Amino acid sequence: MRQQPVLEVRGIRKEFPGVVALDGVDFRLFPGEVHALMGENGAGKSTLIKVLTGVHPSDGGEVVLAGERVRIAGPLQAQQAGISTVYQEVNLCPNLSVAENIFIGREPRRFGLIDWPAMRRRAAELVRELELDVDVSAPLNSYSIAVQQLVAIVRAVDVSAKVLILDEPTSSLDRDEVRQLFAVMRRLRDQGVAILFVSHFLDQVYEICDRMTVLRNGRLEGEYLTSELGQVELVSRMIGAELAGLDQLGGGKRRERTAPTGPAFLQADRLARRGAVEPYDLDIRPGEVIGLAGLLGSGRTEAARLLFGADQSDGGTLRIEGTVTALRSPRDAIARGIAFCSENRKTEGLVGELTVRENIVLALQAARGWTRPLSRTAQDAYALKWIRALDIRPGNPEALVRNLSGGNQQKVLLARWLITDPKLLILDEPTRGIDIGAKAEIQKLVANLAEEGMAVLFISAELEEVLRLSHRVGVLRDHRMVAQLDNDGGLTPERVMATIASGAHA
Repeated sequence: MRQQPVLEVRGIRKEFPGVVALDGVDFRLFPGEVHALMGENGAGKSTLIKVLTGVHPSDGGEVVLAGERVRIAGPLQAQQAGISTVYQEVNLCPNLSVAENIFIGREPRRFGLIDWPAMRRRAAELVRELELDVDVSAPLNSYSIAVQQLVAIVRAVDVSAKVLILDEPTSSLDRDEVRQLFAVMRRLRDQGVAILFVSHFLDQVYEICDRMTVLRNGRLEGEYLTSELGQVELVSRMIGAELAGLDQLGGGKRRERTAPTGPAFLQADRLARRGAVEPYDLDIRPGEVIGLAGLLGSGRTEAARLLFGADQSDGGTLRIEGTVTALRSPRDAIARGIAFCSENRKTEGLVGELTVRENIVLALQAARGWTRPLSRTAQDAYALKWIRALDIRPGNPEALVRNLSGGNQQKVLLARWLITDPKLLILDEPTRGIDIGAKAEIQKLVANLAEEGMAVLFISAELEEVLRLSHRVGVLRDHRMVAQLDNDGGLTPERVMATIASGAHA
């Protein structure tokens, strides 16, 4: 049994105005292990990481590193103490080379100048140690997001090899890229590095992690060996209640629904954009959920953006309610009853510096035009209505949206579009990076909206989620729509994957 944690927190407390984010949390991380930090959005995971990395000072408790009590005053001090973090969004300079990114801010020097040959040699040694096939002289942006994350890990390990925190590192990776990341994690673990892994993909947690700590409502729920806690029990501990119908959340059971008939709200005929998506056909009826499945980079998002006017098509036609329509901008799409929730909710969706209220009314105000401003009374009424309807937490319309958890931020983005009363709602990865409880709420909302007559285009990298919600599934590969499959109860993830692999009906 391991004798001493490399990192331990005892009784950590952190308060924000009106919110106790961490309430007496204990946590241990041992050398040579991969440890999962689990909990719903809002459970305190991000706050704990920010305390460990010096972004937020704690309001109580203590942090013990390698047996010594420390006070971490900022990210630089955390790094110097041996704690490095790699975030979901790679925080490197894509225009610089791989070697420059690994050593940025601490380049080897000779006679006061950067020693470029020495830097490249050392960078090559580091990537070779982790068995990565990377040209360290190549620009970082010439590599995929997965490789960029691995470069960020190389930098973090070279800066400090005691504790490595990986915050949602797999959310934008496909299966092969996840496998490559896990191989690197195992090599680091075997070298004695302690790795804290944060992910909402339960299967990945059980594949790579040795132990897990579960937080709930800012408190420690428990610490477990991964091998001794099943997935159903884990979810129950995360949300604090036995779940009726837990299978519907992660086991693949689907609601039996009849595909709607009648005229299509939207019809795409050979719609295309050169270099983004090849000509495709698609029709969506009121009350119908169409899923788009395919590997990352297959063209799912590009196909959806053409339907919202976010990108301009250079071929084909689009009909809305039977009339040929040219969408020259998202404003045209909004005027015709189309709403779009981007997968990049932080960069293309929410405005972090604005309040929940201001974010919720943004699309409606844009549709009205800035010469017809919504009154403050109307803004308050809309915000409170959707805060209650979607159970956005905290329920304070004046809270800055950047301070909300990922799941609650996603609900704010949904509220923004739902108040425009759209006829077609396009959702691009609406559950990515959020916990299983918030994921279930959003899935239920999508099903209910469809039952009430709204058309939904649903994009997700999780095939089970697509199959659980969709009447039909469009399958994309290499920027082509290769098949449209009826989801009549017999459609399986295996069949969809076979269709992706073969590029034709399976």
